[in-house]
Amino acid sequence: MSAAFVHGVGTSRFGRQPGVGAPALVQQAVTEALDDAGVGDVRELDAVFAGTVFGAPGTAQRALQLLGITGVPILTFENACATSSTALHEARHAVLSGRFRRVLCLGVETMTLHFSGPITPEETDVEGRAGLALPGVYAMVASRYEHLYGLEPKALAAVSVKNRRHGALNPRAQHGAEVTAEEVLASRMVADPLTLLQCCDISDAATAAVIGGERGVGRDVRIAASALRSGELWDHRSTQPWGYELMARVAGDAWQEAGIGPEDVDLFEVHDAFTIGEITATEALGIAEPGGGCDLVLSGHTALGGRQPVNPSGGLLSRGHPLGATGLAQVAEAVWQVRGEAGARQVEGARVAAVETMGGGTAGIDGNGCVVVVLGG
Repeated sequence: MSAAFVHGVGTSRFGRQPGVGAPALVQQAVTEALDDAGVGDVRELDAVFAGTVFGAPGTAQRALQLLGITGVPILTFENACATSSTALHEARHAVLSGRFRRVLCLGVETMTLHFSGPITPEETDVEGRAGLALPGVYAMVASRYEHLYGLEPKALAAVSVKNRRHGALNPRAQHGAEVTAEEVLASRMVADPLTLLQCCDISDAATAAVIGGERGVGRDVRIAASALRSGELWDHRSTQPWGYELMARVAGDAWQEAGIGPEDVDLFEVHDAFTIGEITATEALGIAEPGGGCDLVLSGHTALGGRQPVNPSGGLLSRGHPLGATGLAQVAEAVWQVRGEAGARQVEGARVAAVETMGGGTAGIDGNGCVVVVLGG
């Protein structure tokens, strides 16, 4: 194939849904994606590339058999928060190579089966064994950023306010209420300087996308580029906050393959698990210069109605963060935006969207993995 396209996307609702198991969530997402892609017979699927972080072995197979999707290769990926965007990246290359003609990508996570609050640190990881959870990691990102460039609390709050305002326009989002900067900064401190309303919530959800070759169908969205790398050794050689250099390397790969730069992108869906994560992502992607991410959000550049909206879906801060499903949730939003189907949060004239998903949590490297996908054009 000369190009790969997203033929259809679908998601379940997002939220803490302890009474809803993975099969029901998968049915919601996959049924919508197949209908959206015009797939009338599941035998048209050549393979399934699934992703889950905390799901039990066989999670995808147990859910998919109820939809009649059996007998095809089903591959399951795990790459922390970048799990389902990794599945899409690999599915795209499987289509481009001619290995498969049409692949169903799936992400699913039932977080409330495992956690009631923050994700428990991994005891086999040296930092996790010491009790360093991801809120602490991102708090140290904020501390390093402040040391390098300065960091005003109002800039962190502005990310939360913006994304909650966007999320209020998204009927699928877990949190639909707007917040003020004062409420954000007054909420309970989690890991200084990050307060509760600057941290994403755990969520139960499934997401899906159908990937294939060119069909000449106007609603198909071209995957102009996708790039994936794991983190490199994290030591004294880097002066940047954790994760920055990994995101920048992957973004550079994606811009080179797509033949465009960040200035050519109409909207971004980035990994805002914590407010500081959006600020560093906008800089690593090249939307702002290093140290310029705070001014970018405060200026309105990244809000709906601004020059380049970031997280028009509401991001992880509003939508919630079902780890294995998050990447494809970002892709679904990007597809809806490029098609002009995003409703009240539609970015006017959107033709090109970019998705950045950052997976972290392993000691010694600056991230488990990062994926950047460019769609449209």
